[in-house]
Amino acid sequence: MHAFNVIVERDLETGLFVGSVPGWSGAHSQGSSVEKLEKNLQQVIGLLLEDGEPELESEFVGLRTIRIASMGSSLPDLGPGHGC
Repeated sequence: MHAFNVIVERDLETGLFVGSVPGWSGAHSQGSSVEKLEKNLQQVIGLLLEDGEPELESEFVGLRTIRIASMGSSLPDLGPGHGC
């Protein structure tokens, strides 16, 4: 059994969920829901694994939230996970 970290984003123009395996070219897909995306990614990754074990170009380490004080801004701090 294989397990891979996947980055999931939602395209604001299309509303589709887009996922990719960090460091693995070609290991990406999209879907109208997170569940559909997961199924599509499982299919893509399964096909890619038929060619053998992946040679990853990088290693996923994690996600970090970076806070930047805006000059002259009086916006409240919304807490972790809230971007600009």
